[in-house]
Amino acid sequence: MDNPGYVALTRMRGLADELRVVANNVANLATVGFRGEQVVFAEVLVAADVDGGALAMAAPRAHVTDPSPGGFRPTGGALDIAIAGDGYFQVQTPEGVRLTRAGAFSRSVEGLVVNAQGHALLDAGGAPIGLPPDMADIHITEDGTVTAEGEPVAQIGLVTADPLSLVRLDGVLFRADGDVEEDAESRVMQGFLEESNVSPVAEIARLIEVQRAYELGQSLLDLEDQRIREAVRTLGRSA
Repeated sequence: MDNPGYVALTRMRGLADELRVVANNVANLATVGFRGEQVVFAEVLVAADVDGGALAMAAPRAHVTDPSPGGFRPTGGALDIAIAGDGYFQVQTPEGVRLTRAGAFSRSVEGLVVNAQGHALLDAGGAPIGLPPDMADIHITEDGTVTAEGEPVAQIGLVTADPLSLVRLDGVLFRADGDVEEDAESRVMQGFLEESNVSPVAEIARLIEVQRAYELGQSLLDLEDQRIREAVRTLGRSA
C-alpha cells in the first residue's frame, strides 16, 4: 500500500474510534449523572521515502471526560439527590470506593441507601448509610445531613479529586487514582437529579459529521484501489 492509502486508513481508524465515543454519548443522553467523552487527536509524523520528507497523519491519543455539570431535573423523590458544585458522591462497589454524580438512590431491603446497581452510598466517614425500614419523612439538608422523622441519621460524604486523577469506568462511575478530599463547598439538592451533560444537538451533528468523513475516507480508498489496478493493467500491457 502506498502513502495515500496509509494516510486514509489512519484517518479512518481515528474516525471509527471517535464514532464509537460520539455514539455512546448519544446513547446516554438520558442517563442520570452521565459525563460526555471526547477524543483527543495528535499529529503523527512518519519519515517518507524521499530524503528529508515526512508524512503527517492524525491519530487518536486520549479520551477526555467533559467535567461540566448537567442540568437539574426536579423529581420530588426523597432519595433523589443532586450536587450543586464540583463534588462527587462516594459509593461502595465490589472493586472498591468509586465516585459518581448519579444521585438516583433508593432504600434496599437491608435498609441501605443504594444506587440502581446496588452500590451503597457512603457517609462522611466512609461507612454505608442505612435507613431503618420503619423510618419515613426523610429530609436531606444542603450540607448532606440526612434526617428521618426529625432525627439525624447520617451525613452524606461529598468529596473532590483532581480531574486528571479520575479514571473513567462507564461514564457514571469514576476511580480516583490520586488524593480525595472532603468537599465543603458543594451543596446537596434533595428531590433533584442531575441530567447528562451531553448536548443532543451538538452530539448528533458531530455524529453525522464523523459518519460523512468516514464515508469520504472509504471513497478515497476505493479510488486509490482503482488507480493502482489501472496502473498495473497499463504496465502489464506495455511489458
